[in-house]
Amino acid sequence: MTLRVDEILVARDALRHPETQRILECLKGTPHRVADIEEPFRGSYDPGEKRLLRLEFHRGAFLKPCPGTRNYICCGYQVLTPAANCPLGCTYCILQAYFNRPGLRIFVNFREALDGVLAVIDNEPDRVFRVGTGEFTDSLALDALTGWNRRLMAAFSRRSNAVIEFKTKTSAVRAMLESPHRRRIIMSWSLNSPSMAAWEERGAAPLRARLEAARACQEAGFVLGFHFDPLVMHPGWREDYMRTLDLLDAYVEPGSIIWVSLGTFRFMPALKEVIRRRHPRSRVLHGEFVRGLDGKMRYIRPLRVEMLRFMSEKLKAWDRDLGVYLCMESDVVWQEAMGWTPRTSEGLSRYLDARVRKFFG
Repeated sequence: MTLRVDEILVARDALRHPETQRILECLKGTPHRVADIEEPFRGSYDPGEKRLLRLEFHRGAFLKPCPGTRNYICCGYQVLTPAANCPLGCTYCILQAYFNRPGLRIFVNFREALDGVLAVIDNEPDRVFRVGTGEFTDSLALDALTGWNRRLMAAFSRRSNAVIEFKTKTSAVRAMLESPHRRRIIMSWSLNSPSMAAWEERGAAPLRARLEAARACQEAGFVLGFHFDPLVMHPGWREDYMRTLDLLDAYVEPGSIIWVSLGTFRFMPALKEVIRRRHPRSRVLHGEFVRGLDGKMRYIRPLRVEMLRFMSEKLKAWDRDLGVYLCMESDVVWQEAMGWTPRTSEGLSRYLDARVRKFFG
């Protein structure tokens, strides 16, 4: 994919950093200006109007636990954050209401901070670290500009207590395929129904292109993961999601899939107005929602169970050993939709850690 940038805003203290200078050279010809980091972007920012790239330092920890909630079962994922916000522009993206600074942000001090991240991992050799870069941005959408994934692949392939998952909606896998590293690497795709992918994920790669990329990675020796999150209620959703499952069966073999996550559409209340303003033709808000224990709006429980049970049963009919799990759901919904429950976040972490050991030793 080609990253389109209209303007670059450089934090004053990051201007002379080598990574800043390298990115500016890569985007030579794109207007840029320097400002104090506290200065807001002055203009009517909207993803459809202006593509703003911010180059700045990240002041906090680069590796943090996934921001789950004690009211729902969380997988114990560790989030690695080299950038924030996403250029793909999916209508339902929670990041639209999560960050208070507009624009795509690249943290130019990530390269030197990585040593500290690896030290944290190395200091707990008996713990399994499941790390991903796809929580606050797309894992592959910026790689042609940053080139960071090759270093991450090399670093994680040398460790025995961690895996790194690159989660994407793109088909930009050439750099990954050119890397010699496969050990401890998981290539993952977010999938949806064909109509939702076409209507709500217009900046992402088409569904078939994602699965073609997944097949290329599988044939090259990568372990795969898939994430059906968010599952969105829409007319004919059963038949529509079956089309995706049929495509999945046509393009990849199940034996190298480490896990498949399922999660229904949920959102912070503030996102509703953002979606209506930015994406007035979106259909994701057409549903029966209630406020959950975490304050997010969710489909009413019977609808969530219906959708999650349908997907889990169809996936199990394809292959019994896909590592299917639910993202941010209650113990009750687990039992009703899956027929079993890990009971706690610690239980789900143990289940997924066991999947890591099965595939990577």
